[in-house]
Amino acid sequence: MRSYLALVVSIFGEIFGTAMMKYAQGFTVLVPSVLGIVAYFISLYSLSLALEKIALSTGYAIWSGGGTALTAIIGVVFLHESVTLIKLAGFLLVIAGVVVLNLRPLVKKPVKSS
Repeated sequence: MRSYLALVVSIFGEIFGTAMMKYAQGFTVLVPSVLGIVAYFISLYSLSLALEKIALSTGYAIWSGGGTALTAIIGVVFLHESVTLIKLAGFLLVIAGVVVLNLRPLVKKPVKSS
C-alpha cells in the first residue's frame, strides 16, 4: 500500500512540476522554475520508492498515463484549453488503460505438472 501512496505522490509532483513549467516561461521566472524543479525531484524520488514493490511496467504506465491525463484535465479546467472529442477520447483511453493494468488476473496461472 505504501508503494501506491508513493506513486500517487509522484504523480501529483509531476503534475505540479509540469504546471509550473507553464508559468516558468523557459526558466526565466525564478519562483515557478524553482518550484517545478523541486516538484520533479519529489516526483522522481517518490517514483523510485514506488518501484521497489510495483513492477516497472505497471508503475511507469500508471505514472505517465495518470500524469498525462490529469495534467490535460488541469489544462482544460484551470487554463481554459479547448476540449475536442479526440482529446476526450484520449483521456478516457488513458484512464481505461490504467484501470486495466491494475486489474487482478481473472484466470489463475496454470499449475505446472511434475
